[in-house]
Amino acid sequence: MNSQNISLTNLRHSCSHLLAAAVLEHYPQAKLTIGPSVEGGFYYDIDFLDNQISQADLSKIEQKMHELVKKWDSFERMEVTKVEALKKYKENEYKQELINEFSEEGKILTFYKVGSFVDLCKGGHVENPSKELKYFKLLSIAGAYWKGDEKNKMLTRIYGTAFETKEDLEKYLWQLEEAKKRDHRKLGKEMGLFVFSDLVGPGLPIYAPKGALIRRLLQKHVDHLQKEIGYQEVWTPQVTKADLFKTSGHYDKYKQDMFRIVSNYTKEEYFLKPMNCPNHCVLYGSQARSYRDLPLRFSDFANLYRDEKPGELLGLSRLRAFSQDDGHCFCREDQVDAEFLNVAKIVQEAVKPFGMKYWIRLSLWDPKHPEKYLGDKKIWENAQSKLKNILDKNKIEYKTVEGEAAIYGPKLDLIAVDSLGREWQISTIQLDLIMAGRFGLTYTDQNGEEKTPLMIHRAILGSPERLMGLLIEHYAGKFPLWLTPVQVKIVPIADRHTEYCQKIVKQLSEKGIRVEIDDRSESMQKKIKNAQGEKVYFMAIVGDREIEENTLSIRDRAGKSSIMALSDLIDTVLDLISTKK
Repeated sequence: MNSQNISLTNLRHSCSHLLAAAVLEHYPQAKLTIGPSVEGGFYYDIDFLDNQISQADLSKIEQKMHELVKKWDSFERMEVTKVEALKKYKENEYKQELINEFSEEGKILTFYKVGSFVDLCKGGHVENPSKELKYFKLLSIAGAYWKGDEKNKMLTRIYGTAFETKEDLEKYLWQLEEAKKRDHRKLGKEMGLFVFSDLVGPGLPIYAPKGALIRRLLQKHVDHLQKEIGYQEVWTPQVTKADLFKTSGHYDKYKQDMFRIVSNYTKEEYFLKPMNCPNHCVLYGSQARSYRDLPLRFSDFANLYRDEKPGELLGLSRLRAFSQDDGHCFCREDQVDAEFLNVAKIVQEAVKPFGMKYWIRLSLWDPKHPEKYLGDKKIWENAQSKLKNILDKNKIEYKTVEGEAAIYGPKLDLIAVDSLGREWQISTIQLDLIMAGRFGLTYTDQNGEEKTPLMIHRAILGSPERLMGLLIEHYAGKFPLWLTPVQVKIVPIADRHTEYCQKIVKQLSEKGIRVEIDDRSESMQKKIKNAQGEKVYFMAIVGDREIEENTLSIRDRAGKSSIMALSDLIDTVLDLISTKK
């Protein structure tokens, strides 16, 4: 973490103390729990006991924060014993639980005092709060289970944000407001792309024809590119025996996030698959392989299932059922560099049509928590060194982040920046020195000796569902023409113009253009408004004059009007589709 991030983290954590102090001014019986700095701001989880607070209460709490901070000169660190800490929080079972846990782990217990407010805290604050804590805003409230466990009591979480400058705060608040307007859950429903239903279950979307079309177009976009570098599509079952994941290592490291099924007849344990790599290992091992067979590349668009916590589900951004443009390459060690670069090249080609800036993250393991991963320290250091060498040798710029690796190896992630400046992980390329060995996979080298292949896991654009949600917000629903479900909407002015319009629909359809006719008995104003709501790219309005002159009155999505011959409209549409604009 760089110094700027540390500074912002400390500022936001300091604001969480300020929030807690202001809450106690209004609700002295409230019980404080934890208040960390998080990406985009901070929060504090609080048990308000019998009091109920709402969004409307945030303004008075925020006002109290501004009053209190004027008297906050500095944070004073105090080391305390377990007995002293428990005495301080004798009425707060949440803090007592934390104190007991920290003591068992051998951690030093510390309080931080600022003004008249004291809190259990490990540290990380600004030096002069009265001068540095100026630009903050309370944003929302939500329910949150204590320690994220739904078996525990539901607490009230107050979210806020803070920045070092007024300009940064105003920019962030503008982004939040703009994001609300672009929320893919709202626009996706208005545009008729997908629905969620309590009858089906949370995190399980149903795609309407237009949404299903966009999914297919994104898959087709990726499939065209991956075939250029030799990936062959396979299909693997949605449900597999637990033994498969015990062999791969996912059973021990990932079981809590998998949907478990038990056969009614054999009582065997099965799981809905959360990833494709174990199945692809089985496919590789189904026959003998020679060094001449490598690299062997499989791609898979099968659905995946993950038992995400209900509170973490978010529209298409976080689902329980999704697909992925998944792929795995089994290769020799001397082929790793070329394979990585080939995938990196098509990843760049794949994201190019969306016009988003991006950067590359080298995601490494967390050496402080090796229990989260498969393989020992030596294997990980070897794999991470290989990836760094590939990047450095090919002069690819990247940022290194610890703790973001997959359980079986380090990876390169493409982090895209959308039109609001938000960052999203889309693509990933992962080096795996472990899984092939767990499955006993081998190939015969040129000397007749058995060797274990290396595995490269890759996703070009990741999940098309998640990408759809991202793109809805990136474009505010106004997809480029090649992704727009209805590219041309024909609008007859009166019923007598419908027959002519149907001929136009036929000619456009024959050219592969997605076209609809709005021949409802509605006013022109309503038809135009409806087309705008659907984010239709072109509207072609037809009346007496257009039929007489053999033209179309065209209105594009930006509101620009023109008179065009049908042939010119066709050429324009096909050109925009071919260039993915």
